[in-house]
Amino acid sequence: MVALSILDLAYIGEGFTPADALANTLDLARHGEAAGFARFWLAEHHNLAGIASAATAVCICHVAGGTKTIRVGAGGIMLPNHSPMVIAEQFGTLATLFPGRIDLGLGRAPGTDQRTLRALRRGPESAEYFPQDVVELRTLLGPPLENQVLHAIPGEDTNVPLWILGSSLYGAQLAAMLGLPYAFASHFAPQALMQAVSLYRERFEPSAELSEPYVMGANMDMIDLSHDNRLVTTGPAIEVTKIAENPQILSGDAVTFTITITNAGDVLLEIDGEEPANAAEARRLLRGAAGIGAILRVQRGDLEATLHVQRETWLPD
Repeated sequence: MVALSILDLAYIGEGFTPADALANTLDLARHGEAAGFARFWLAEHHNLAGIASAATAVCICHVAGGTKTIRVGAGGIMLPNHSPMVIAEQFGTLATLFPGRIDLGLGRAPGTDQRTLRALRRGPESAEYFPQDVVELRTLLGPPLENQVLHAIPGEDTNVPLWILGSSLYGAQLAAMLGLPYAFASHFAPQALMQAVSLYRERFEPSAELSEPYVMGANMDMIDLSHDNRLVTTGPAIEVTKIAENPQILSGDAVTFTITITNAGDVLLEIDGEEPANAAEARRLLRGAAGIGAILRVQRGDLEATLHVQRETWLPD
């Protein structure tokens, strides 16, 4: 069975506050936990008006404290923005408060612009030391070594699971070399997903943490053509807003839909019919080969909404 997880940015919707966004994040995590999702990760971004997850470790504490069993973590912490010691202390504290439930995904990108990076007291050159910083962080979270001078307390010997995040071949090679699990951000570079995963699996070196490759791919917008003629969507897309502005389209019997399946701009198939008659076929087709996307048009009377959907690209982990 494919394990599914949730990546959240604590979006601040128009007309809402950061407090609303963080409350919504916890609500989403609770629903994910009830639905059997494996993990709930939050991503670090700075100086963005629509995202409330900048203090990622604090947000993780908020979510972990409000849930019971789901793993909670960072997807990820942008390590060039921080010293490994600080991150070891933060996530060691989280692991102490919520044992067995904390993940730490590590990214090399700054997650912000250069001016904000300087405000974080880090420079662009800090990304050059990413591999060394990962190794240092791994050591600080592991058992103490003989003659070790620096100790993260809490943190030491918590062995928080580390993941390498990436949207290029660089992260795949680093994760393979260190024997760490790998999460590919295919919402940034879907065309590189299969190459990166193949390279990771080919070059993987077993480690104390992991005996064989372990991969998770991230990029899913979901559509649910359900029995009661409601269209349920997730994923940041402007078309979702259009649907929300026309609530009449979400209910009632007179709903028709057209799904156009495309691959690299070529139309592969169109389904035109009344919902939910072809819903199962639509779902099956949307689970096709990598790179396939769809354009869904839903119409009720004179109301029409359009949603661009990227197919599922989650991989078994």
